[in-house]
Amino acid sequence: MATKTQDYTKMMQEMMASFPGDMSSIQESFKSYASFGEKMSKVVLDAAGKSTEVSSQWTMETLSKMNDMAVARDEPSDYGKAMSEFASSQAEMTAETMASFAEIAKKVQMETVELMLAAGKDMSEDMTAATKKATNEASSAAKKAASTAK
Repeated sequence: MATKTQDYTKMMQEMMASFPGDMSSIQESFKSYASFGEKMSKVVLDAAGKSTEVSSQWTMETLSKMNDMAVARDEPSDYGKAMSEFASSQAEMTAETMASFAEIAKKVQMETVELMLAAGKDMSEDMTAATKKATNEASSAAKKAASTAK
């Protein structure tokens, strides 16, 4: 005796079809959310790429300075001088690199705020449109009901 497996896909389709309502607003919301996600991903990936470039450049410059420091010297005092020059250049490069990272972070922050404001505006417009549509539908239904009752 085999039992028949329940077709949950068909059941879900029938259930969703029985709910009255316009799914276009849900589709539009999904499209808006997907667009927002795409834009945020672009901001994040762009920042990651720039941060990687800055970090790579800093590493290459540091290795170059270390190579200069590793050269054999004639006088013992020259080693101290080379070390001092390395430390000085490293401090300067660190300050420049941190400033570059700060610029990247500032740009990400500004772009994120702009995206959030635009998303808020879009959501507000969507809510206003949905409210107007619901009001019109309710008003139409009420007029229809009133004319049927007469």
